[in-house]
Amino acid sequence: MQTEQLYEVFLRHSSICTDSRNPVQNSLFFALSGPSFNGNAFAEAALNAGCAYAVIDDVSYQKDHRFILVENTLQALQNLSRHHRRQLKTNVIAITGSNGKTTSKELLNAVLSQRFKTISTIGNLNNHIGVPLTLLSIPADAEFAVIEMGASHQGDIRELVEIAEPDYGLITNIGKAHLEGMGGIEGVIKTKTELYDFLRREQKKVFINSMHPVFKEKSKGMDIISFGEHENDHFQGLFIEADPCVKFKWKARIDDRPWMQISELRTMLIGKYNYENLLAAAAVGSYFGVEESDINSALSNYTPENNRSQVIHTNNFHLIMDAYNANPTSMAAALENFSHLNAHPKIVILGQMNELGESAPEEHQKITELAANLGFDKLIFVGEPYKAFMNHERMAYFKDTDTLLKHIKELVPAGSQVLIKGSRSNRLERLKETILA
Repeated sequence: MQTEQLYEVFLRHSSICTDSRNPVQNSLFFALSGPSFNGNAFAEAALNAGCAYAVIDDVSYQKDHRFILVENTLQALQNLSRHHRRQLKTNVIAITGSNGKTTSKELLNAVLSQRFKTISTIGNLNNHIGVPLTLLSIPADAEFAVIEMGASHQGDIRELVEIAEPDYGLITNIGKAHLEGMGGIEGVIKTKTELYDFLRREQKKVFINSMHPVFKEKSKGMDIISFGEHENDHFQGLFIEADPCVKFKWKARIDDRPWMQISELRTMLIGKYNYENLLAAAAVGSYFGVEESDINSALSNYTPENNRSQVIHTNNFHLIMDAYNANPTSMAAALENFSHLNAHPKIVILGQMNELGESAPEEHQKITELAANLGFDKLIFVGEPYKAFMNHERMAYFKDTDTLLKHIKELVPAGSQVLIKGSRSNRLERLKETILA
């Protein structure tokens, strides 16, 4: 079946299902396969569970008219999502970057929703499957769609922008993430700026953070809207503090507006690194005509979830929970921010960083040295890569979170200020309940 024909089916059954264990009634089931499973084998089960049609790419599984045969199921899903995107008048904003993609996406969604019907990527479904699923979820009356794009290899962003065909783009930052798959920091820059390559070719607009020189360099000749702290930026910010939550000011310079009338904008996001994400959201919202008061309200009231930059206060603890993602850049930023907080005693719990390839030993050593030099009262490291660098009496090492859980109460006494930073694979979020119990 061709894309146009499949789209006619989609218009009648616009819910998409990719997991036969969680069927969606009256939906289109796409039998996606992986390295260790054949999705076609689950098509019949999906239909029996209530899906209307099953899209397959192996004729031997086709039993009746409900089985729609295509050449490649994944390619069919991606082509269908691109076709759907082309039928819409929705403004598509693509966001990528080494850190802060999901937070920036949620902030943009919060701001733009103040004036426009806006949809954004659910969670972090930002890959070659998640982006098509997000595009296919865009209703006809949506005015904006904020699409998060992740990458672990060179060429990943190029593939995603060719599917989503964004009208606007934003790169949050460039850092040491997925170094193994991208071939070092130069590979990261090349991969992330694949977004710029598409926008330049299609003569679309890009929002750039002028505080990162690499963006100014890579966007030369493009139609840019800049935000930062320079006098010639279209949107100008002023960082005030992060103790632990960010306070800042911003103004639009396009029409020479003054600083906003309130003395400072208080948010519920921790860390100076989130200041840039907040400023980006203010700039994008203001550019599209969202009222200043609505922007400030959206940013002030945004509360992070899913163990991202969460601040938890109790009578006995002050806990910063940032256990969703970790790489050398975000790890260093979290440590630097925590070191500036005016509170003691400070205890740091760090999980290992993944996908660093040959750089893993060096990057883990740098983090242990940085943490030691910042003068925290106690340092707890989780994961094999840290083991070789335990050379200070304030340091403690555990091979995994299960082992740490057995000792966490004795290591983190009441009254502590605690930073927990790691990736989802570390499962450090399990420490929260035990510490606070």
